Amino acid sequence: MELTGKLTVIGEEKTFNGGFTKREFVLTTEEQYPQMIQFELLKDKGALLNSMQVGNRIKVLFDVRGREWQGKYFNSLVAWKLEMAGAPAASSEASNNGYAPINTPAPTPVTTFNDTVEDDLPF
Repeated sequence: MELTGKLTVIGEEKTFNGGFTKREFVLTTEEQYPQMIQFELLKDKGALLNSMQVGNRIKVLFDVRGREWQGKYFNSLVAWKLEMAGAPAASSEASNNGYAPINTPAPTPVTTFNDTVEDDLPF
């Protein structure tokens, strides 16, 4: 999966037992109602954030992972590639959820009837 947005938060690298490392970051989406989505980078992938700065527009390629623990279910978004993205989408494209605008024909002019014409409609 992939998602593009503005890099909002860059977390510090955390080291766990056995040398396992994880680094988290937050991406703010570019929608009418922006969402702040947290991702994680595992092991050596944490270095991908070294060349990034808060405020950069990036594209994140990630996997959705899920697990169960003591009858509760948890999801995580594990990023595996980060790319710098271009300029933000135009507002008209953003309002159409990334789809091209629909070209609709211009409305046809309305013709009016002369006042002398009787209308037989009941309303």
